[in-house]
Amino acid sequence: MSMFLSAVLIGTTFAHWQEELGVLLRALIAISLGGLVGWERATAGKWAGFRTHMFVCLAAMLFVKLGQFLINDLALQVPPTSLRADPVHIIAAIATGISFLGAGTILRGPHTETARGLTTAASLLISASVGVAVALDRYVIAVGITLLSLFVLHTLHKVEDRLLKPRSS
Repeated sequence: MSMFLSAVLIGTTFAHWQEELGVLLRALIAISLGGLVGWERATAGKWAGFRTHMFVCLAAMLFVKLGQFLINDLALQVPPTSLRADPVHIIAAIATGISFLGAGTILRGPHTETARGLTTAASLLISASVGVAVALDRYVIAVGITLLSLFVLHTLHKVEDRLLKPRSS
């Protein structure tokens, strides 16, 4: 057995193994839900598609879980009066980072009043929020928001096209 594996096995308690395996299960849920939204974007021919949405959802979930672990671990090592943990800052940082990523998907022509990629940018932000919901064990919310997102992206897109397309006279 390698020295690294021995150190990992000796230094990790059974409870840590259970927690970490739980994170891996949440990772599978996050990439599945993010993948559904990404699949819709990919089939619509958008730049940020299947894998991008999977990674966004996975990263958001992982940032929240690691933040929770960090807060819990520090609470055991530092006097409670000296620890000021605010998990909301983790979520705010995720939103900022994903918004920056989403901005890269938005294009505006130099001589046009239209912009392209806004819906894909918004869907990246939704994928991140689904990842946060998974990290917080809010699976009904995560699945529900994924399904609502697919409805908005796929079904309402068709309704929008029918209602807003110029009619020939």
